[in-house]
Amino acid sequence: MGHEKTLTGLIPALAGANLIYGPGMLESGIIFDFAQLVLDCEFVRMIKHTVGGFDVNDESLAIDVIKAVGPSKDFLDQDHTFKHMRIHSQPEFLDRSRMEVWKDSGAIDSYQRALDKTRDILKNHKPEPLPQNVLTRMQSVIMDTEGELKDRENR
Repeated sequence: MGHEKTLTGLIPALAGANLIYGPGMLESGIIFDFAQLVLDCEFVRMIKHTVGGFDVNDESLAIDVIKAVGPSKDFLDQDHTFKHMRIHSQPEFLDRSRMEVWKDSGAIDSYQRALDKTRDILKNHKPEPLPQNVLTRMQSVIMDTEGELKDRENR
């Protein structure tokens, strides 16, 4: 149910797979859980970020900053660090706080955060309607499939 699903998706993605199977599934697909789906979406975002690669250039390597700061020094107060730290994983549900801070803020785990988000989505989300051409095409596919099924039944 936790972050181990990231590993089961990351390894195939790094090998070139373009499909991540099982978001929202538990118990080998016997159970589907909406909160797990929301949590898994975060894992999928992390996987896509990793597989997407990273820029390797003068700016990303920060060679000038490294030379300016010097060995065994602190980079946290550098403008370059602040500018680039947000391009990496920014989880919505995983809490990277220290244990004391996490406990003091209610000790809410990632699943509970995802469950709260799920309830909010189910209560408040207003999906945009599909364009008419998409609806028409979907209806056409459904009608064609139903026709094929009837033909098979009549044979």
